[in-house]
Amino acid sequence: MKIVNKKAHHDFTILDTFEAGIHLLGAEVKSIKGGRMSLEGSFVKITGSEVYLVNAQIFPYPYARPEGYDSKRTRKLLMHKNEILSLKVKLASSRLTLVPLECYTKHGFVKLKIGLGKGKRQYEKREALKKRDMERDIQRIVKGKI
Repeated sequence: MKIVNKKAHHDFTILDTFEAGIHLLGAEVKSIKGGRMSLEGSFVKITGSEVYLVNAQIFPYPYARPEGYDSKRTRKLLMHKNEILSLKVKLASSRLTLVPLECYTKHGFVKLKIGLGKGKRQYEKREALKKRDMERDIQRIVKGKI
C-alpha cells in the first residue's frame, strides 16, 4: 500500500529525494499496511544527529489495544549518518525544508520517501496550475484529431 502526500508537490519544488525507514510499533505497521495513515500537515525535523517525522497521523489498528496510543506521536527515521550530515549541510546553506512525500512497503519494511524541497510562492502555484490546464487542453485537442 502506498500513501502519498498530495499537497507536497503543490506547495514545494522538490529538488532531491531520500528513502528512510521508520521506527514503528507492531500495530502501527499493520495499520500502515492497511493504508490507514495520513501525511497531511507533517514534516521532517533534524535534531542533533537524528531525523524525526513530526505530526504524521497513523490511525489505530482496529484489533490492537488502544490504551495510551498517540496517533500523532513523533517517530524516528532511520538513515545513514553520512546522509543525515549531507542533509544538515544542505538545509543550513539555503531556504530548504524536508517534506515527507510518500510512505510504502519494500521487502516487508515500511519506508518513507522524503524530499528536499523549496517552498513555492503563491504566484508560482498559480502558474503551475495554468500550465497543467493548458497541457490538458492540448492533449484533448490532439486526441480528438487523431
